[in-house]
Amino acid sequence: MSETTAAGAPAVPKARSCPFLPPDGLAGIREEAPVTRATFTSGQEAWLVTGYEQVRAVLRDPSFSVNVPHALHTQDGLVTQKPGRGSLLWQDAPEHTDDRRLLAKEFTVRRMQALRPNIQRIVDEHLDAIEAQGGPVDFVKAFANPVPSMVISDLFGVPVERREEFQDIAEAMMRVDQDVAATEAAGMRLGGLLYQLVQERKANPGDDLISALITTEDPGGVIDDMFLMNAAGTLLIAAHDTTACMIGLGTALLLDRPDQLALLREDPSLVGNAVEELLRYLTIGQFGSERVATQDVEFSGVRIAKGEQVVTHVLAADFDPAFVEDPERFDITRRPAPHLAFGFGAHQCIGQQLARIELQIVFGTLFKRFPTLRLAKPVEELRFRDDMVFYGVHELPVTW
Repeated sequence: MSETTAAGAPAVPKARSCPFLPPDGLAGIREEAPVTRATFTSGQEAWLVTGYEQVRAVLRDPSFSVNVPHALHTQDGLVTQKPGRGSLLWQDAPEHTDDRRLLAKEFTVRRMQALRPNIQRIVDEHLDAIEAQGGPVDFVKAFANPVPSMVISDLFGVPVERREEFQDIAEAMMRVDQDVAATEAAGMRLGGLLYQLVQERKANPGDDLISALITTEDPGGVIDDMFLMNAAGTLLIAAHDTTACMIGLGTALLLDRPDQLALLREDPSLVGNAVEELLRYLTIGQFGSERVATQDVEFSGVRIAKGEQVVTHVLAADFDPAFVEDPERFDITRRPAPHLAFGFGAHQCIGQQLARIELQIVFGTLFKRFPTLRLAKPVEELRFRDDMVFYGVHELPVTW
């Protein structure tokens, strides 16, 4: 089922025989025990939660904190958290509740829908450039990375001349196979960029999210420079990298499944369904979300003691047959199910509506513009992002 370590607990499976399916052995672990002990990349043992209902139970339970003492998914085990207010990923209630409320009003469905024309323009311009260049082209470099970078940079008002630097920083900060110094250096570069951006917006407010936060009603007095930098950094990096991964990996999957791509080409109204199935099937948070129990908790037949760490493996949960029938079948006509690609509970992704809109526009436009788009290299020769926080492809050569 999975490799056994010297300590006795099985290692969390990471090797994939099919790059579009979860790691081999993960389903067996879920079937045998949806909550079990496992050994992680750091060499430490912790609880591994793989069942759909069990994952949801942990993610909605305030007894599990995001302030973990050790990182389980990196070899050094160091926790790279951002201190201070505004960094939603590493906050518990009540600070998380208050700060999320301040930010959520800038991510309403209405405001995100208003971004559609600008997103469509960005997509069209990049496809124009690809067509002018001619194939083959690396779709990741030419489209999947720059499109979400442009969208989120426009939203936050990142200057055009600094957007390439921001892309480089985002990639560096998402690696799990580099030393601490390299990650810290990327963090320092991001901090410098964000500080300058906040100062510029305070001096000359514009029609962007940072300017909106600067001028928002703040009865608690929490929106200071550090809050703005933490919030912008968290959202910029997360929104860019996740959407870029989904565009690249989703395109690779559709090109590898011509029957499903034909359905989308024949009926463009399926794009919403297709995006939800892509999100479920490719759940790119490949290592899961880490939590620590703040008190003794009993559920699913096990007792998790206060101080013990837990990993909710959302990828395994999204392939739980108790949640979705025949989970390994990719089917864009499947009725959308409440997948966990955006998380669940208090920490569910605040930018999920923006991501959905971007993906709908991308996959609703790409195959109209390039109906004969195809892979220029066999799938087995592609380099997948096993070394990154979010799964995807490092490059995607395509032609038409």
